[in-house]
Amino acid sequence: MKDTNMKQTPEEHRLEEELRVCDPKKVGRTEQVDQSRLDRMARKLNDGFEFLRAYRLGATFFGSARCGVGDDIYEAATELAHNIAKSGFAIITGGGGGIMEAANKGAYNAGGISVGLNITLPVEQKVNPYTTHSKQFHYFFTRKVMLTFASEVYIYFPGGFGTMDELFEILTLIQTGKIKRIPVILYGKAFWTPLVEFMCKHLAEKYKTINPEDAAIFTVVDSVDEAYHAVIDQVKC
Repeated sequence: MKDTNMKQTPEEHRLEEELRVCDPKKVGRTEQVDQSRLDRMARKLNDGFEFLRAYRLGATFFGSARCGVGDDIYEAATELAHNIAKSGFAIITGGGGGIMEAANKGAYNAGGISVGLNITLPVEQKVNPYTTHSKQFHYFFTRKVMLTFASEVYIYFPGGFGTMDELFEILTLIQTGKIKRIPVILYGKAFWTPLVEFMCKHLAEKYKTINPEDAAIFTVVDSVDEAYHAVIDQVKC
């Protein structure tokens, strides 16, 4: 949380102004939409879709950025991405470290297509060195749209708030029919089982805030081999 007693740096102020759709100098009834900013957002979306159109078959990996070489989930993501890339999938990630790097590394070592969709930040975030194709995005939401519509399968490794946000966005879009039903693979039963039980027992059974069949939108796997076969069996194209 930002300390409200701290003064904004010029860069922070510039970014805050940049992200506003409306002209911050006009308030109340005189407030008007900054059309040039909307046009820029539209161009970024169009550029993103044009970039992704080149990849006929894609698999997007999500997961924690707080893991590295030698960690079980890092090594599993590397092996899984390697195997999937060998089967003709472009491997798509957010382009950063952790699981993103692991998946790109697996695809790169397999001689496959390794895509990173990076984000520009005040403190430079470098694309990991294992991407063969990459694109930077200015807005988080345009990047998120690209990750959401990029692939024929979505693979989630253990992660934090960002991973959960991306998972529930996909589940909601599938649940509401806003996108076609796409395979969603959750890797690691020990990590995902408590969340799945919460969905089934708390949301579906006790409070009935979701339907029981909503818990069937995704598949939980516990090994690279199981994950690979889930991808191959469920992707129909």
